[in-house]
Parts: sequence; structure tokens; C-alpha cells
Amino acid sequence: MAKPSLQTIESSGVVGAGGAGFPTHVKLKAKADVVILNAAECEPLLHKDKEMLRAFPDEVLAGLAAAAELVGAREAVVGIKHKYHDVIDLLRPKLAPNMRIAELSDSYPAGDEFILVYDVTGRIIPPGKIPLAVGAVVTNVETAYNVARCEPVTRKFLTIAGAVHNPVTVRVPVGVTFREAISLAGGPNVPDPVLLVGGVMMGRFSDNFDEPITKTTGGLIVLPRDHKLAQRYTLPWKSIARIGASACDQCSFCTEYCPRYLLGHPIEPHKAMRSLVFSMAGEANTIGTQFCCECNLCTMMACPEDLDPKNVCTQNKRRILKEGNRWEVEANPTRASLHMANRRVPIGRLVRKLGLSRFENKGPLIDDHLSASRVVLPLKQHVGAPAEPTVKVGDTVEAGDVIAKPPAGQLGAVLHASIAGRVVGVSDAVVIEKS
Repeated sequence: MAKPSLQTIESSGVVGAGGAGFPTHVKLKAKADVVILNAAECEPLLHKDKEMLRAFPDEVLAGLAAAAELVGAREAVVGIKHKYHDVIDLLRPKLAPNMRIAELSDSYPAGDEFILVYDVTGRIIPPGKIPLAVGAVVTNVETAYNVARCEPVTRKFLTIAGAVHNPVTVRVPVGVTFREAISLAGGPNVPDPVLLVGGVMMGRFSDNFDEPITKTTGGLIVLPRDHKLAQRYTLPWKSIARIGASACDQCSFCTEYCPRYLLGHPIEPHKAMRSLVFSMAGEANTIGTQFCCECNLCTMMACPEDLDPKNVCTQNKRRILKEGNRWEVEANPTRASLHMANRRVPIGRLVRKLGLSRFENKGPLIDDHLSASRVVLPLKQHVGAPAEPTVKVGDTVEAGDVIAKPPAGQLGAVLHASIAGRVVGVSDAVVIEKS
């Protein structure tokens, strides 16, 4: 493998594969003293990260080492759940002298950047800041793999789980449909399936199986349409607000579970619930929602009334951002030292609470190549401005060819053709059909 550089990372179109898709070449322009590989993968039923570590340990560790060198870090840490003993045993003899493994609890949300940085370093990222504020950079397993390869990102790893015949982790061309990827898991095993894209806690609902897979699609959870999670994700905001206003008894369980609150951040979801009754009169109760990480624990686990404080927080959060308001506050480190260790939510308990126990909790990586005849490649698969097409209808391309680039001087990522063929559409996505 060639030695990764900021230039090769940028030209390869590498973005954060486990979240919003922040361009990796920009993240690694910074300086930090520790780089953390986020292999916690705490979303129920997802297995992509540990499966990649099993299959490609050398590549992932090479990408981690490259990231550490680029930011000038003195230490690189692999954050992985302690229960994955076989993966830890596989990695340990391969670690460079400046690397170590941090064994994490089997809890949610262990993979949240703020929680991960605290668990690995003991440092609390200030409210509204990023890991760099405490000298840390966090990278995803698949991102590290892509950094090491120094090749155009044209394939995506993801777990297909839930109501399918054979839960698996697969590698497919970027731009194939959800339906095609799910076929590798034997297809749905329920008559009227729907999807949670990205995960059951922080994903989104979809019943469009013809949506394209992007660089940030980490998992597809197939569910029957009548599953309680599908019903919760499709409940309209007016119903959420009406029920919340009438039923919230201010027990504060949502706050006591909130990982940001436990880190000492000034967010208290139970107070945000008051905004459903008092509207703007309670603004002091909602300003902390700007620091909500949207982990969904308050809604999915904490609330004994099955209310939705997460959506109340995010509604206030978006309103505050739209109004241009922002408050600079400090964290209360005492709260973390007192409560963080004993208020973790075990994954097993969360799985039962969410009604997921009926599904197989596995996702082995299979080497089953999907032969795509058509791909749809959205021009915005990353944080920043949409990429601008460099091809037009009728052009022929090879897999790995550049088909779009960020606007000059703007944050973005390069986009490559994931299959060879002919360009048949260019709008908000580039569509390629195999010749």
C-alpha cells in the first residue's frame, strides 16, 4: 500500500463512514495528541466494524497509524468493546509501540464521540465543541481502512439485519439500491417490510427500498411495518407534542439517562418537555437542547410514559440554530465522575426494550460480490457543499473515475464512479448504467 497523505485521502474521496460524512482530509489537517479508532459500534444489531477488524486488521491499523502521523499524535488508541475477545487478541500483537487498546463496556452509546473520548482519555469535550478541543481526533473503522488503501472510495461496507433470512455484513458498490443489498441477506422474511437506515437508535425511517446506498450508510435494519419502532419513527410531530404536553409528569428519568447531561453538559430533556406546555415562556429550559447528541436514549429507554423527549429536544435545537442563537457554557466535570460509570445502558437490556430480541444478533462479513447494472450516486454524500458533476449524459466511465468534485474553496468530497458504464443522468445525482 502507498503511504497515505492528505492529498491522496482527498483525491480518494474519503469521508467519515460512520456518521455525517465529514471529509477526512480536512479532519486530518488538524493537530492532536491522540487519535482514537471508534470500533465501539453500539447500535443494536450492527456488526460492520468488528467484522472489518477481523477481516482487515492490518489495513485498519495502517490507516489509524497514518492518521496519527498526519495529526502529530503521540498515541493511537483502538476503542472496542471488551466482549470482543477474539478481535482484541487478533489486534494486540499487531499494535505499533504507540498504540493501545481501550476495552469499552457493552453499553449504549459507547460509540458516541464524547463518551468515547471520555472513556479513553478521561477528558470531557466542552459543550458545543468537537474532540479536537481536548486534543483528540476520532476516526471510524471503515474510514481508517479507506485511508490506508489510498484508492477511490467506490465500495461500502454495511450490516443487513433484522427481519431478513440471513443477517450479514456486505461490501457493495456505492449507489446500488437498498433492495439489492438486502438481497445478499436473503431478502426480507416479513410480508410488508420497512427500514431503519443507519440504526435503530439514530437512524431514519424509510419504506423506499430503491434508495441508493451512500458512503455513510452503515446499516439497514429491516422490520415489519407494524413493529413498534416503525410506528414510533412515523408518529407525526403534532401527535408527539400533544401527547407529551398532556402526559409528561416531569419524572426526570430522561435527564438521568442523558449521556450529555452525565458528562456535565447543561441539557435536561425533562425541562425541554415543559416547552410543549409553556412555549417560549420556558426558554431557559430549552437552551441546553443545542447540545443534544440525538442518541435517543431518553425516548427509547428512559421515559416510562413512552413519550418522545428526543424529538422535543431536536425541535428546539433546530429552532435555536435557525434563530442564530448560541450559548457558550462550561461542563460540570463533577457530574461525570459521580454518575457516568453506573448509568450505562447495557446493550442486552436495550435490545429487549426495543423489541429486537426476536432477530438474530449476528452479521458475519460475506464475500458475495453484487454485480450492479445501475448505480445512483448522490452529489451530496458528505458534510459541506454538494459536489459538482465533471461528467455529462452520454459519457463513458470506468470504476474509480472522478465524476464530481467539490466547488472551489468549499468543504466537500470527491465522488467516483462505482461501476464502469455510461452516464445516463446528471441532476442532484449521477446515474450510471453498465454498458
